[in-house]
Amino acid sequence: MSPAPTQHVETVDFVMLYIVGISVILLLGITAAMIYFVFKYNRKKGHQPVNIHGNIWLEIVWIVIPTLLVLSMFYFGYTGFREYRSIPKDAYVIQAKARMWAWEFTYENGKRLDTLYVPQGKPIKLEMESADVTHSLYIPSFRIKEDVMFGRTTYLGFTADKVGSYDIACAEYCGLNHSMMYTKIKVLPQDKFNIWLNIKEESANQLEPVK
Repeated sequence: MSPAPTQHVETVDFVMLYIVGISVILLLGITAAMIYFVFKYNRKKGHQPVNIHGNIWLEIVWIVIPTLLVLSMFYFGYTGFREYRSIPKDAYVIQAKARMWAWEFTYENGKRLDTLYVPQGKPIKLEMESADVTHSLYIPSFRIKEDVMFGRTTYLGFTADKVGSYDIACAEYCGLNHSMMYTKIKVLPQDKFNIWLNIKEESANQLEPVK
């Protein structure tokens, strides 16, 4: 089981570090080359400039290597995207509705509340729609985000591997109280989730995880 809240976290963090790592190496290499050439070829009295003709192998290198690096970034990025958009058929479906400025989650038994409860280790599919303007459901700890739009159903999938409580935010400016549109996702062990799903809301706090 992943030490992160979801396996997707490790994928996204790897892609981020990979891109940053390549960027830092290129930055240092280019900066070092610039400083070297500034001192090596600084203007000297009596120096006569000489025309430099193209070098086919050098041109191939500076085209092929950057192309391969960009393609590798795309590959790893697309792998992560496909991972979190591929939702198993047996995923547990929860309806999510956004409105200014609150979230509402509805379960298969009709239970409805403003906090998202999910079972640990179970694939989840959020089917989302907006009651008014465009919102965006964002779970920073899970590295996932999806727009929620009026008149259109969007979806978001994940599997929570760690019991705990995590923030949910709206990542799309939606009006005056946009900054206050926060709630929680609470991950429960499967047995406790089954109990929670069938008890009254006032008793649910006894089953909540401690973050």
